[in-house]
Amino acid sequence: MSSIEPAVIIEKTGYVATLRLNRPDNRNSMTPELLDTFADAVQELRRDHAVRCVVVTGTGSCFSSGADFRAIVQRGDQARSSGERSYAMYAPFLSLTDLEVPVIGALQGHAVGGGFGLSLCCDLRIANNSARYGANFAKLGISAGLAISDVLPRLIGVPRAMELLMTGQLISGEQGAAWGLFNYSVEGDQVLERALQLADEIARSAPIAVRLMKRSIYQNLGWDPRTAAWREAFVQAATLPTDDAREGIDALLAKRPPHFHGR
Repeated sequence: MSSIEPAVIIEKTGYVATLRLNRPDNRNSMTPELLDTFADAVQELRRDHAVRCVVVTGTGSCFSSGADFRAIVQRGDQARSSGERSYAMYAPFLSLTDLEVPVIGALQGHAVGGGFGLSLCCDLRIANNSARYGANFAKLGISAGLAISDVLPRLIGVPRAMELLMTGQLISGEQGAAWGLFNYSVEGDQVLERALQLADEIARSAPIAVRLMKRSIYQNLGWDPRTAAWREAFVQAATLPTDDAREGIDALLAKRPPHFHGR
């Protein structure tokens, strides 16, 4: 696909907007181009008061593979602290939580690491039965980011979240739906269709009531992913200079098992 096409595309039908990650050749990873375009797209949707529901999806076999370890894992001026630069990496995806309207993740393909974190920034999620989902940070020698360690236990409970985060294992859409992580899990070619059906149903409800109920739910839960992501960023930054992190990333790029030594 030509890089002339936007890295993120917005399509609007009636009261529903679809935000599509559009770099399938790079597995919709967190490149500076995609992150900047994503942040701009979210701001455009915030200003569009006609939109009542947003669907986030991807082009290709990956929803998002997370960080591009051949490029960057932090962003920003080197004068800023390492924790601040880690947070800056995740801020564009976190901006999705600023939308007042419901957001549905149409996870048509794999969502791993930061891409999995993006799916957790959505309010509802439709998964692909056969795709793989999870936070593989432990296999990379680094701590989780994007508020995953805060949001995931709230969705599936502490024991299951502990297992997924500390093993770095990935699960299928079917397994995730059984655990309550996803609202539904369907065949891959039905994911976007099911998400749009749900979005249309939400959009036909009273929009003011829907927005205020979304706000009330999160306020009553004490849901604050930005603060959680800020705390996580400094923990993650502390792990990036370790030998284990270098080994984990090298092993990922070489497509071999990592060998960690705890230093």
